Amino acid sequence: MMFTNPEIGMVQLGSFIIIILLGFPIAFTLVAMGVFFGYYAMGPRIFDLLVTNTYDVMSNDVLTAVPLFLFMGYVVERSNILDRLFFSIQMAARRVPGSLAVATLITCALFATATGIVGAVVTLMGLLAFPAMLKAGYDTKLAAGVVCAGGCLGIMIPPSVLLILYGATTSVSVVQLYAAAFIPGFLLAGLYVVYVIARVMINPALAPKPKELDRHIPFVEVTWALLTSFFPLVILILSVLGAILFGLATPSEAAAIGAAGSMIIAACYRSLTFQRLKEAVYLTARTSAMVCYLFIGSWTFSSVFSYLGGHEVIEHWVLAANLSSTGFLVVAQVIIFLLGWPLEWTEIIIIFVPIFLPLLKTFSIDPLIFGILVALNIQTSFNTPPMAMAAYYLKGVAPPSVRLTQIFGGALPFVALVFLTMVLVYIFPGIALWLPHKLYAN
Repeated sequence: MMFTNPEIGMVQLGSFIIIILLGFPIAFTLVAMGVFFGYYAMGPRIFDLLVTNTYDVMSNDVLTAVPLFLFMGYVVERSNILDRLFFSIQMAARRVPGSLAVATLITCALFATATGIVGAVVTLMGLLAFPAMLKAGYDTKLAAGVVCAGGCLGIMIPPSVLLILYGATTSVSVVQLYAAAFIPGFLLAGLYVVYVIARVMINPALAPKPKELDRHIPFVEVTWALLTSFFPLVILILSVLGAILFGLATPSEAAAIGAAGSMIIAACYRSLTFQRLKEAVYLTARTSAMVCYLFIGSWTFSSVFSYLGGHEVIEHWVLAANLSSTGFLVVAQVIIFLLGWPLEWTEIIIIFVPIFLPLLKTFSIDPLIFGILVALNIQTSFNTPPMAMAAYYLKGVAPPSVRLTQIFGGALPFVALVFLTMVLVYIFPGIALWLPHKLYAN
């Protein structure tokens, strides 16, 4: 039986999904599938396309920011600033209901902004804040949910690596993406804090006040603790984001400033050792190489898939369903939500998001809004069973008495807050669009 090219394209997509579910490396699977089906469709020209895509990835100015932001994050992660930051915020927020949980969320938001590395933030806060909350008598589910949800904020809040990859994949301005993500990101963090305070006010037994915080702490001591931990990181983050948002530097240039600033902070804390620097460089090189191979493979795979007519099949299927703009957006977000169980966010952004892009214009959906919704949506995959990676990161460092089901149960209310934020952004798009329109109206 002969197959038409679009049918071969769907076989290509289906084969790829089956192979990655079997556990094969995704980047190299993309390259192999692209070359295999590309040779069927294009003959030897597929090798020219592979070489061209490799050159385009390596010369892409936008992607230059990825290793620099990663390096900044890894250096900050190893500079021992997290314990200082958590302690200072804990002192400043000691009168707030659920002060340890609130301090954990604020620390996570700031630290996630500086690193954007979900596994690192959840693990470090799981070692530092989670035992402190358990020792203070906090409810295990609440404490676990706070660490898991707070640790994932780096996916959304700039300078997010996810938004850089989305911009490179979709040709949407990274600068405008950062501006669009700023308010929704901190809105979500604010909802987390409000939720924790409200729950503790309703049921104070969930978060007893630590006895050591009852003592009077001089204002000078609190101020000095903030000046030596909170403000250096905030200044670094604002310098990087300010340079990007106000057009003083490109994302790559701002990332270079951030990388240099992180080394200065680490040196000031006397934690910039050769061993830590070597670890940061190694981790940066490894992660950056993975991202580059993903781009090479996905661009080759997508080019062949489109050449075979696969995109036309999907577009025809969606249009035949006669969906409204809202219906299409819901379907797209549900698919991305489900893909978040077996796949990493990098694969979703680079491989599957481009499938929806040609349809955005048809349904009159702003690519900026779509990108923000995708970034919010992907956060849920880290906290939604059965493949909630943030829960597994925390379980790996939590006391043996803490069950995985308790971590899952604690994270789910925060997942509901992510969905609430997505609904708010869709109903009131100005939450995401006001800042980029204000800054870049011309």
